[in-house]
Amino acid sequence: MASFIDLPLRSDGEGFNVVVEAPRGSTVKLKYEPELDAFVFERPLLLGVSYPYDWGFFPSTRADDGDPLDAMVLFDAPTWPGVVISAVPIGIVRLVQKEKPKTKVERNDRVIAVPMRDQRYGHVRDLPRRVKRELEEFFVTAAKMNDKAVTVEGWDGPKAAAKAILSAGEAYVTRASK
Repeated sequence: MASFIDLPLRSDGEGFNVVVEAPRGSTVKLKYEPELDAFVFERPLLLGVSYPYDWGFFPSTRADDGDPLDAMVLFDAPTWPGVVISAVPIGIVRLVQKEKPKTKVERNDRVIAVPMRDQRYGHVRDLPRRVKRELEEFFVTAAKMNDKAVTVEGWDGPKAAAKAILSAGEAYVTRASK
């Protein structure tokens, strides 16, 4: 049986597969653990904080932090850990993080996507400034009390997001072939 990490990156057409780890409304960070082939509890979020949308990763990718590339899929209902969503990227939030007390800074970008065939969000290709700001605050807040300092460097659009996904896919293939 293939692991969720090794599922195909591409779905049909312009879409990319996203594996949900923590669904919308979750107050805990869940993470897929390939060795167990299970979604495991990683940590609670701060009191009062929950995932605003489904959170997960693009399979068959490797981001700068060594994990699969992170994804948040905008949708008005929660799914479930392990659900695979065919999604279209609409932007990427450029983030850097530093684990305390270490001094090394690493990129940890997050792609924002919408379900490919969704009647409500499938046409969305950008977000209002207010929603972007709220998502930035969520990412910074979600890392608090986790010994990580997160800094938002800005946003890029759909083309940059797709390029980042494909680059992370190439990094995954390069690593797998070694």
